Amino acid sequence: MLHQHTITQLQALRLDGMVISLQEQFTQRATDDLSFEERLGLLVDREITHRDNKRQARLVKNAKLKVSSACLEDVDYRPGRGLDKKHVASFASCDWIRGAQSILLTGPTGVGKTWFASALGLQACRAGLSVLNMRIPRIFEELRIAHADGTFTRKLQAIAKVDLLILDDWGLQPLNQEERSDLLEIMDDRVGTRSTIITSQLPVEHWHEYLNDPTLADAILDRIVHQSHKIKLKGESLRKQEVENPMEIPQNQKAS
Repeated sequence: MLHQHTITQLQALRLDGMVISLQEQFTQRATDDLSFEERLGLLVDREITHRDNKRQARLVKNAKLKVSSACLEDVDYRPGRGLDKKHVASFASCDWIRGAQSILLTGPTGVGKTWFASALGLQACRAGLSVLNMRIPRIFEELRIAHADGTFTRKLQAIAKVDLLILDDWGLQPLNQEERSDLLEIMDDRVGTRSTIITSQLPVEHWHEYLNDPTLADAILDRIVHQSHKIKLKGESLRKQEVENPMEIPQNQKAS
């Protein structure tokens, strides 16, 4: 009964990691010879691990990554893809995010831009950083609704707080004046303080023309291009290779 009372008290304090560890100690005789300090240390360690795991799971869920199985450990470095192991390894520490740097991922459809962006997003979540993945059409649709219902400022503030914003499918369709203005607001909030990943089939040198407003284009690109790592993915579509050689590409390497 004393054991159950202790467990109930720990649950009331929301110390679920300690509850799990204490229940293990009750059933595993290997801990009988440990000192009080050693057993307490095990409880504290389990609580910290439990909280870290819950936080990471919450960050991954909130990130809404397009490819949830993508991770840097599974990056495909086959020749001709345009990915350098040392360069990718430097991203694993997430120091580029802490330094408010960004990544511009370009290349033809199917070469793995969205997959690689998702892998970088997962790595950020592992490091305890907040991430949000959104397709360009979706974010502008949400902002259009926010303009209409009076929540635009609050929506911008929420986006501005995210450590890493992933904008997928940049350049697929023209932007109107309101969308260009909204994009400037988003980028202005992030410059020098937060990181952004942009994926696009359109080469960076054509982005000014795509924005179709010289003044706003200058302002937007000034906030995007500087302090950014530019990665051009190359090669044939990985989707095509998957169809032709289904056994050669692992399930978690499907391209986007």
